[in-house]
Amino acid sequence: MVRLIGMSRQLTVLDFNDFIGGDEDRKQHFIQGCGTALQDIGFFALKNHGISISLVEECYQQADDFFSLSEDAKMKYLRPEIAHQRGYTAFGIENAKGNPAPDLKEFWQNGRTHIEGKPLPSYPDNVWPDEEITQFRPTVDSLFLQMEKLSRSILQSCSIYLGMNENWLGNMSEEGNTIMRVIHYPPLGENAPVGAVRSAAHEDINFITLLVTATADGLEVMDHDGTWIKVEGNAEYIIIDSGDMIQNLTNGLFKSTTHRVVNPTSNSTTRYSMPLFVHPRNEIDLTPREEFIAKTGGKALYPSINAGDYLHQRLVEIGLIKE
Repeated sequence: MVRLIGMSRQLTVLDFNDFIGGDEDRKQHFIQGCGTALQDIGFFALKNHGISISLVEECYQQADDFFSLSEDAKMKYLRPEIAHQRGYTAFGIENAKGNPAPDLKEFWQNGRTHIEGKPLPSYPDNVWPDEEITQFRPTVDSLFLQMEKLSRSILQSCSIYLGMNENWLGNMSEEGNTIMRVIHYPPLGENAPVGAVRSAAHEDINFITLLVTATADGLEVMDHDGTWIKVEGNAEYIIIDSGDMIQNLTNGLFKSTTHRVVNPTSNSTTRYSMPLFVHPRNEIDLTPREEFIAKTGGKALYPSINAGDYLHQRLVEIGLIKE
């Protein structure tokens, strides 16, 4: 069971087999559970999702191999000209919105592979460390493809719950800038900046996030009353949360909940995690829809903005774009 420590309730756990198994009652149970959880705290756990634990473990091994490279080797893959949306991002670059101290992490990002012969998409091409680690690309890309496929089913469930066509959200994210981030949180050193944490309190930018279990605990979610609650991991589960873009679109019906990764009690603990951030295409209008405004008090609570402008704004706020 994935538990929220410090509360009497537990994080909702849904069985993906209920959605895909062919039983309509079980499918509706899944859809209601998904939507209710995202309306409440913006998080739930998914079991029987079909993602191989051995593939996840192999990705973490490839990540360890990459982040163990020399600084010079890693810096070859730094891409500030594309706002660090692909390749390597070093320590001290990203910070949470409103937090001047940088997060204590480095990470790698990859997305969809450009298909030769098709129109050039709006997202950048992938970068891979093929010279140094030959199995990094096929392993990490395999997990990306499986996670993205799973995300389409979650978006379908969300669309149905919201009373829309089942492909509503999926169509918006088709050829969007969906990104998998492979994150390395190293052991804490004595020279860490004052106030810095592994990942300061923030909300995800995108539609939804899928997070395979990290190699160590540390994730905390803010409850309605502002208290922090610890999420205990389980290798069998994937954590799913709703982000700012879907919150904007639904006028807050789906919650983008503040969360963080706290520093460990031991200075020798290393942590890896791998979230998949599912994004709509840049031209998608995120203006709150009238049907959701009617369900959330009758007043638009979020701005009229498209996904590309929203992403740019947030990348500036977290330090990945310098203006």
